[in-house]
Amino acid sequence: MTGISGSGGAIGVETVGLTMRFGNFTALDDVSIKVRPGSFHALLGENGAGKSTLVKCMMGFYHATAGAMLVAGREVSVPDPKAAHALGLGMVYQHFTLVPALTAAENLVISREDTPAVIHWGRERAALQDFMARMPFSVPLDEPVSRLAAGEKQKLEILKQLYLGRRFLILDEPTSVLTPQEADEVLGHVRELTRSGALSVLIISHKFREVTAFADEVSVLRRGRHVGGGKVADLSHDDMAAMMVGGQPPRRDVERAGERGAPVLQLQGIRALDRSGLRSIEIDSLTVHGGEIVGIAGVSGNGQMELMEILSGQRPISAGRIDVAGAPFGATREEAHAARVRYLPEEPLSNACAPRMSVAENIAFRSFDLKADGKRFWLDRGAMRSRARELIAAFNVKTASPDSPIQTLSGGNVQRAVLARELTGDVNLLLVSNPCFGLDFSAVAAIRSRIVAARNSGAAVLLLSEDLDEILELSDRVLVMSEGGIVHETPGAHADIGVIGQHMAGHA
Repeated sequence: MTGISGSGGAIGVETVGLTMRFGNFTALDDVSIKVRPGSFHALLGENGAGKSTLVKCMMGFYHATAGAMLVAGREVSVPDPKAAHALGLGMVYQHFTLVPALTAAENLVISREDTPAVIHWGRERAALQDFMARMPFSVPLDEPVSRLAAGEKQKLEILKQLYLGRRFLILDEPTSVLTPQEADEVLGHVRELTRSGALSVLIISHKFREVTAFADEVSVLRRGRHVGGGKVADLSHDDMAAMMVGGQPPRRDVERAGERGAPVLQLQGIRALDRSGLRSIEIDSLTVHGGEIVGIAGVSGNGQMELMEILSGQRPISAGRIDVAGAPFGATREEAHAARVRYLPEEPLSNACAPRMSVAENIAFRSFDLKADGKRFWLDRGAMRSRARELIAAFNVKTASPDSPIQTLSGGNVQRAVLARELTGDVNLLLVSNPCFGLDFSAVAAIRSRIVAARNSGAAVLLLSEDLDEILELSDRVLVMSEGGIVHETPGAHADIGVIGQHMAGHA
């Protein structure tokens, strides 16, 4: 039971000139950061900035090409994660690593390297109770993990690291699956641990609000280099964003242009089975008007994905009606073309593209076989490629060539290419799901601006997103989805994050 003692306090970790090359590509270039003992340190940067590479070097998953790492002031070698663990370093990943069918107590005990073949549960339970008594928060030990709320699972992940004796903890986007209240509670507890001197924390996050609320210091990476940082109290959100992008951050105009128009999308009495086939999706009423963005917030797994599948014709309904501009809508290609309905689904490379086909071909999917008058014609590859070049330039899609397979593009550029296709021509209804998941700061700014521009041109926009900050920034009206239904509605201008979070968690 070596991990239960929790002996020792927080330790500092420092990287000195850390460099990591993969062939001719330099992922980290002379990166030096210092996380002081007992501090809560944030690591910021766009996608590809080197954050993941840095922490993987610290944890022994990668072996740095050059540079050194100091733990508690002494230079150390970290050949593998086991060596990092022995030094007191641990990591909590973005997605849970728990065994759902086992209880919290069983997950803790089996995580130890010295777990015996035959477990004496009387002794283990007594030791666990003693461990929990010394922690600032707890979880129900006898409850199967599958029955725990997301916030409790994240607490258990952190408790597991403390139970194993970790004194320096890396948190990789730890709140991505939590409600605002759960996120604040978990990070608040972690901050208490750092301030008590029990733990040092390095958190990778893209949420400026969390960084400002909980972190002491911040380091910013850009293109593999450490480009700035300092005390969080001395930095504004714009300061941090400017360091991330190398200058003035992109601006977004989210102000409404024009008044709300007539109803465009109307759902009445919708019933469908969810992905498990055991639970029902029930949307009694949902209306989106022209010239407005309606955002649907919710914790992942509460029916948002199924709703998008219903609206795109990928999931059958057992009851109810979908109307677009007053006419029944079944989401066929012909109906979508006639009603000017466009889609930006989650993970567009998988759900809205043919990965091995070219950028030009993917951009042309909506109109490749139609003339201006709507009649069908033979494929004109020259015209297709020419039009693709125009849209690639207009939407700032970074690609070596219109003929490059779209799967070779970065995530943000795939999104831009799909937007180029979906927002070309008149758009009456835009259906969007998690448009910025996993994208960097610049791509997020560009894509959100395009969504707002569609709204301002008169389109009705339904935005489903698990990023509550995104919902609150863009939406004219906010709905909350929980357990397969709409449970709350509020004007975007008067949205209360606490009330929304309670409804997301099903506690209101």
